[in-house]
Amino acid sequence: MLNSKVKVWVDGDACPAPIKKAIIEHCREIGVQVFFVISYAHYTDPAPGVEWVLVDSNREEVDLYVMNHSVKGDIAVTQDFGLASILVPKGVVTFHPRGFIYQEEEMEKILFERYISGKQRRAGKRTKGPSKFRESDLERFSEQFQKLLSNIEGLH
Repeated sequence: MLNSKVKVWVDGDACPAPIKKAIIEHCREIGVQVFFVISYAHYTDPAPGVEWVLVDSNREEVDLYVMNHSVKGDIAVTQDFGLASILVPKGVVTFHPRGFIYQEEEMEKILFERYISGKQRRAGKRTKGPSKFRESDLERFSEQFQKLLSNIEGLH
């Protein structure tokens, strides 16, 4: 039986495969509906029991879909700081695939750092990208995500 009140929205285009698998497993355990929103360019074989939403490959299409369909109390998983900065004030609990929850008071700093990095790249300078995804990132994400889902399950 699905918990119809809470939905999990995953920005699937840049979500690491081990995180996708963990999300599916944890959501199935307690019956929370999960939506993987991906562009046609990133289409993969869908997992059974999971909603796959395909959007155009235009820039920001996935973000727009998640922004327009998520509501307060839902959960989102994204690496996109811009998307997170819109979802967090909306009341959507927003996770990064490395296992941290975006906090509203941190968003200004995160967006400023993103702006500075983008400005440096446009000027031809190299900027440091994210570190390689590690097993410890998966473990941290799984622990935090499962904890959040358990809290939600206890409320219903």
